[in-house]
Amino acid sequence: MEAPWSKSPQEILAFYNVDTNRGLSAAQAAKHAEIYGKNELPEDPPTPLWELILEQFKDQLVLILLASAVVSFFLALLEGNENSSWFGAFVEPLVILLILVANAAVGVIQESSAEKAIEALKEYSPDEAKVLRSSQLARIHASELVPGDIISVAVGDKIPADCRLLSISSSSFRIDQAILTGESVSVHKSIDAVPDIKAVKQDMTNILFSGTTVVNGNAKAIVVFTGQKTAIGDIHKSISSQISEKTPLKRKLDDFGDMLAKVITIICILVWVVNFRHFWDPAHHGPLKGAIYYFKIAVALAVAAIPEGLAAVITACLALGTKKMAQKNAIVRNLPSVETLGCTNVICSDKTGTLTTNQMSFLIVDGSGAPREFTVEGTTFSPYGSVYTADGKIASAELKSDPIQRLAEISALCNDSKIVYNADKGAYSNVGEPTEAALRVLAEKIGCQDAEISKSLGELSPSARANAVNEYFERTKPRLLTFEFSRDRKMMSVLVRVNGTGSLFVKGAPESVLERCTSVMVNSKTLPLTPALKASLLKSTVTYGSNGLRTLALAYRDVQDIDSTHYLSESSKDYVRFEQNLTCARP
Repeated sequence: MEAPWSKSPQEILAFYNVDTNRGLSAAQAAKHAEIYGKNELPEDPPTPLWELILEQFKDQLVLILLASAVVSFFLALLEGNENSSWFGAFVEPLVILLILVANAAVGVIQESSAEKAIEALKEYSPDEAKVLRSSQLARIHASELVPGDIISVAVGDKIPADCRLLSISSSSFRIDQAILTGESVSVHKSIDAVPDIKAVKQDMTNILFSGTTVVNGNAKAIVVFTGQKTAIGDIHKSISSQISEKTPLKRKLDDFGDMLAKVITIICILVWVVNFRHFWDPAHHGPLKGAIYYFKIAVALAVAAIPEGLAAVITACLALGTKKMAQKNAIVRNLPSVETLGCTNVICSDKTGTLTTNQMSFLIVDGSGAPREFTVEGTTFSPYGSVYTADGKIASAELKSDPIQRLAEISALCNDSKIVYNADKGAYSNVGEPTEAALRVLAEKIGCQDAEISKSLGELSPSARANAVNEYFERTKPRLLTFEFSRDRKMMSVLVRVNGTGSLFVKGAPESVLERCTSVMVNSKTLPLTPALKASLLKSTVTYGSNGLRTLALAYRDVQDIDSTHYLSESSKDYVRFEQNLTCARP
């Protein structure tokens, strides 16, 4: 189907002759599988060991060394026939061969390890999909999906194929497209058609791309592209069709090898020609033996001129560089790539997530003008870590104060993400946006005022520890309503129940949140937000931003009305009318 993003859901359903309540029948699915094929990318067969070994001998310098070893071996045979002690003649060719074998072994081991690491990247491809077929919702392998299948996706799901949104069953729906675009900020999706048939992928707001992840909401979609025809398939195809160019080091070594071969050839010819008149010396017993004798001298001189250790030294240096990069989790597929990276002057990167881990963590909790500033330990999604005061001491009693606890409550409750523990990898990861996950981790590190919960944290399993404090806040202050994030407001807010009344918790861009604040919390006291204090807060956000940090402002407002129906009136989308007269939360 051409340009499915420009079609309405009804047009796409009609094209595939499918109903949203029944899905494809078994017969339709089988027919579509024959037409469109399996939902998987073509895989190149693994490189055989003999081919990997052969690749190591395609270097110009290595070929010269190999040729010199063969010639040296031939000359050693001739010398062995003439002398009784001929073993010493084979030392030089054997040493050259050992150097070449060691050089090839290092290259083969490195490339084999890189291939295994690259295979691990296939975890980005989802294994299963929730699909509606013959009125039954079932889980099938992602490779069995066909265009026309109706699938359901929710928070944490990876999209199994390129799909067109049909309906959204939540107030908003966001997708993390970092693996496709490199942008860590999630993308809002809608069911509205995009009129431009030549729209770029970033503008296809109704298309869910294969391999991306749902970070917010629930939706139903129809598969439109599978396998090689998906966006990730296009990338795979373009990479596979690229012509491999020689690295700068490879070109320099080849040029050096060509020059060396020419010089050695000229020297050999000159040495042989210069001694032409000595071919008839009586000691040689004839001109033929004399010619062979001086040919051996010329070749021996050429072999001696070849730097046998150069290839091994270069390989050893590159291997050391590869080892250091591996310690930083960088995969080097080919050894010469290490030197290529060293020749790089400019790296053009599409913002966060391309050269980083796409993880976030809070480093500083700052009141800008308040007497307290806290530094947060850790740079991953692990809930373990301490919070330090400005003088470097571990904050303990300070974290139990009302202002800090209010920050933890807002971080935990004005949030749609989760932290999960992967027992196989022994690491914590996020389900949802990295920024929100960082807020949940901050709440875990701050802790709560409940002594029993605080005491039990150290006894919990890694999985239970992931959200223990957040779950405490969720139990004691249940969420009643969510006002989703929007680009015009640049904030998100939630209504929670607090002892029979309620509170509105807000997080968002500092300039947007402060614009709606009329007061600020200072040392457990609520004071008016003066222009000078507001300017101080905004100035601090600029300072942190210039240091490469993302800044957020947290605020709240106590409310008496907790009837959610009063907030879902005809103006339910006009969230700004509720997000007024806020108090900026500060330590």
